[in-house]
Amino acid sequence: MKDSLVPLKDIIANVRKMLPFDFEDGKIWKIWEETLGEGIAKNAKPLCIRNKILTVKVSGPVWMQELSFREKEIRDKLNKALGRDAIKKIRFKVG
Repeated sequence: MKDSLVPLKDIIANVRKMLPFDFEDGKIWKIWEETLGEGIAKNAKPLCIRNKILTVKVSGPVWMQELSFREKEIRDKLNKALGRDAIKKIRFKVG
């Protein structure tokens, strides 16, 4: 019976590998305003990230259009601040 016990750290490591996101992605919420500025931060908030696709809630259609045009710039800034290619696409939605 004793041989069948698995250390908790190994279980957690295996579960993390199966998730569609990286725990490090949580830093996006921490760096959002500092990286993108107060104007964007007041009008756009990250909602979730799955499979390297970041979903962002924006305050209105004008902001959605503006940020959609700037998606690559925003994505590049966030990836640089995170120190890795965490985001491959950003989806904006009015909310």
